[in-house]
This record gives sequence, structure tokens and C-alpha cells, in this order.
Amino acid sequence: MIRFAIIDCGIGNLRSVQKIFERLDATTIITDDAAEVTTSDAIVLPGVGAFGDAMKKLEADGTADAIRLEAGERGKPLLGICLGMQLLGQTSAESPGIDGLGLVPGETVPLDVTGKTDWINRKLTLPHVGWNTVTQANKPRLFDELEPDTDFYFVHSFRMTFDDQSWVSGTADYGEEFVCSIEKNSIYATQFHPEKSQKQGQALISNFIGLAKRAVAA
Repeated sequence: MIRFAIIDCGIGNLRSVQKIFERLDATTIITDDAAEVTTSDAIVLPGVGAFGDAMKKLEADGTADAIRLEAGERGKPLLGICLGMQLLGQTSAESPGIDGLGLVPGETVPLDVTGKTDWINRKLTLPHVGWNTVTQANKPRLFDELEPDTDFYFVHSFRMTFDDQSWVSGTADYGEEFVCSIEKNSIYATQFHPEKSQKQGQALISNFIGLAKRAVAA
């Protein structure tokens, strides 16, 4: 039985993430201990709230360096969720001067909904909250057996930008098209919340569990 370390950034409902893994018979631990990250088989980095606050806690705990080593250098499977996806990048406009984990070549910028409306002409506002269609790109393993255009649940005001499109595994639209999922090598991340996305979210988490198991067995 492999074990998933769910990283405590000091913000967000970690129990909801843990529960979906438990429903799929996965062994988990919620932790802010770098040693637990090192001894786990896979890493889950969820979060809501401010980029800067989360990074300060990760750096203070030593978990930031543990994640960089285990996922970045040793190839341990990692799933970032919402803020957790943004933390994997280089910087965020939300918290100037604070570096991210630097595991993916992306930066976080605000969603731009200025003067934009939805399909029934309602003014778009932030945060972007609710269900939205995710369109897959580059044949993502994380979306295996899911429909090419599937709805997931979002809560966010920022998005990541990528010059290297090989990282992009899904896009959505809210006033502008934005990257909402990435994957490369053993790093996966979603801007949406699979733990709040009913059956399709559970299917995506199940795919990550399967990918982690195969990585451990290899």
C-alpha cells in the first residue's frame, strides 16, 4: 500500500481532499513535516488563499525544499490543486517578491474579466466560482477515460501562464482562455477542485492514484 502526503499549507479544507482519497482506498497523511514528505510515495499539494502566505509556511516548515527534492529531482508523483498548482510555478503577481517552488516554468497572473460578459450577457466578476468546461490538450494521462470536454468546479481569481505549451493538459474559458491543468513527467496539477467535482473529480483522483502506483512499481 502506497502512502500519499497531503501537504498542510496552513490554509484550505484539507479534510475534503483527504476524504476523496480515502473513498478510493488510498492511504494518506496530512502533514507539514518535511520528513513525512520524504518517506511518502506521492505528494498532494492542495490549497486556497494567498500565494505568499502559503509559500512562507512551506519554506518555514522545510516542506518546500522537501517537495523540490522529492518531486523535482527524484520524480516522486505530485498533484497540485488550485493554489497548489500556482505554488509549483516561479512567481505570482498576487505576492511580488516571493518565489514559488520553481518546479514548473509558469507564472501566476490575475484573471482579466474587465468589461466581459458570459453567454447570457451577465457581467463577469471575480473570483471565478462554479462549474466550467475543461478542454483537454496533449492527451493527458490524468484525464484518462474522461470525456474530452468535462465540467469541473473552480474557485479562483488568478491563472498560470506558460511559454512552453507542452506542460498544458487542459484549458477553460472565463472571459479569456486560461490554462487549468498541467502535467509533465511525474508532476500534475489542476486549477479546479477535483475534490468538489463529484464523479468526474473522483475519476481524476483515481487516475492520479493509479499513476502513482505505477511509478512506485517501476
